[in-house]
Amino acid sequence: MRLNMNVKSCLSALALCGGFLCAPLAAQEGAPSLQEQLKAQYKIVKTSADANGLVVVDPGTVLDVQKGGLLGVPPVGAIFCPAKFQDNDLKAPNGFCAAMVKQNSRYLQVGEKVYPLKIEVNLDKDKVSFQVIECDSCNGVQQPSFYKSEVVFQFAKGALRSMPVPQVEDAIGKVLSIDSGGDSDNSNTQGGQQDNNNQGGGGGGQQQQGPPQEPQQIEKGQTPDQVKAALGNPDKIVNLGAKQIYVYKDLKVTFLNGKVADVQ
Repeated sequence: MRLNMNVKSCLSALALCGGFLCAPLAAQEGAPSLQEQLKAQYKIVKTSADANGLVVVDPGTVLDVQKGGLLGVPPVGAIFCPAKFQDNDLKAPNGFCAAMVKQNSRYLQVGEKVYPLKIEVNLDKDKVSFQVIECDSCNGVQQPSFYKSEVVFQFAKGALRSMPVPQVEDAIGKVLSIDSGGDSDNSNTQGGQQDNNNQGGGGGGQQQQGPPQEPQQIEKGQTPDQVKAALGNPDKIVNLGAKQIYVYKDLKVTFLNGKVADVQ
């Protein structure tokens, strides 16, 4: 009789779990993982090989190297000598590993542009591994090398599971920031200014400028329509269900449930 009572208790608990008590857990399991959200933010490059060597089939998100210390190695082979970013400090790769590839490696310079090659999240060890490969076409090199590199972002013990995604992206951005395409945008802007100055003929080639416009303000709680009204249409939209990210040239606006939650 006691065994039957225990069985009934277990069945009752399972019924409650299936109906109500486990609903938050099920919702949590259905949410995108940190790795999925990072891959949505940083598009992975797709490469292939032909008779001339490595080629880019589908470009990824262009990133700018912000810190020196990333050791680049040839694309052929699986050897990486990862740098480590922890407590706002980038540590160069292990000396033994660097010595092994010394003849065929070089350190990537600050300002060089790269593509994301692979992203791995290890919640148990509180780290995010980021592999990148040179964007030779972005760097304007004469001899493509497609050197690849890796950096491991190490977070405090137990912090990564509960850390907001924008905070993880902030850490990544201190080493690898999303390229804003500022050079091409600046040239287009300058060209537009010259065209405007040439219109209207006369007056010594100069036109009276109107009063400066008030700066646009983005605040927490605003809707996507309000943000578009202030900033215009974004360059890119990352849709993660309840979370959306509007990517502009010089900032990112994160929405949670249709309201501004973070601006970077």
